[in-house]
Amino acid sequence: MTDLPEPRDESELHDDSELHDDSELRDESDGSEGPVDPLTQDFGGFRSGFVTLVGRPNVGKSTLLNKILGEKVSIVSDKPQTTRTQVRGVLHQENLQMVFVDTPGIHKPRGPLGKRLNTSAESTIGDVDAVLVLIDATMPIGPGDRWVVERCPKDAILVVNKTDKANPEQVLGQLTNAAEFDLNAYFPVSALTGEGVPELVEHVAGLMPEGPPYYPEDMVHDAADAFWVAELVREQLLDVLRDEIPHSIATRVTDMAWPHIRCEILVERDSQKGIVIGKKGAVIKHVGTEARKQLREGTYLELQVKVSKNWQTEASILDRLGY
Repeated sequence: MTDLPEPRDESELHDDSELHDDSELRDESDGSEGPVDPLTQDFGGFRSGFVTLVGRPNVGKSTLLNKILGEKVSIVSDKPQTTRTQVRGVLHQENLQMVFVDTPGIHKPRGPLGKRLNTSAESTIGDVDAVLVLIDATMPIGPGDRWVVERCPKDAILVVNKTDKANPEQVLGQLTNAAEFDLNAYFPVSALTGEGVPELVEHVAGLMPEGPPYYPEDMVHDAADAFWVAELVREQLLDVLRDEIPHSIATRVTDMAWPHIRCEILVERDSQKGIVIGKKGAVIKHVGTEARKQLREGTYLELQVKVSKNWQTEASILDRLGY
């Protein structure tokens, strides 16, 4: 991931209204102030569109997004439910722009947080130009996969991921079994090594309609700086913590005035607070060091651990966390 840009006013960190300003879609050639009908507007052959990635938890959606873009825009972990919000990554090619939307893994929810994550993921399936449904090449197709596919349009594209961990017979068997879904196309890929990814991207690019560029050419993601820092901290926590503790953790930046950034780590119990801090602060120090490596040189990252027993069930806290 590239370094953070120069710090901006705090209000700017949360205001992405300029990214969706309808004025960019107006036709100013004749002085008209009204919106232009996209069915009649000439975009000069430029094509653009939105592509959503959906699937069960831990099928490799974030890894695939990062590989497609050639840059880290979504944190990755071997823990299920790593992605908790929609993450948009922008791929720029000649006369083409594709906006890929990474989503939380769709699963059987156990509480308000899980329900919100499912709602977030399912909301991206409609009104996009392409849907990529990921399944694991090393795992049998199960009820969870079928539940996801049932919510996707028939022109969705099935992506059999993790072919690097499966033998050719497994991959062929998975593609054969996936034919039951009767979807538009099927692609075996390895998001980790990149095998099969260029062919997938080329196919998806061919599905994009004529349209305007939605983001500037130098923008690879639309996440606010504060959100990205909090995600990097959570990624490191996921890497070092085991059992159920990662699911009990949330992170958010409470102060961002470079070079000083304060990030709050929420846990559900006092015992978890001690584990996150570690003996003589070893764990929290390691997390801060590793996260800081991915930030702008000279950044001072302050981490605070707080107990919030009901953060996964209280709507006001979930709202503040952006879930």
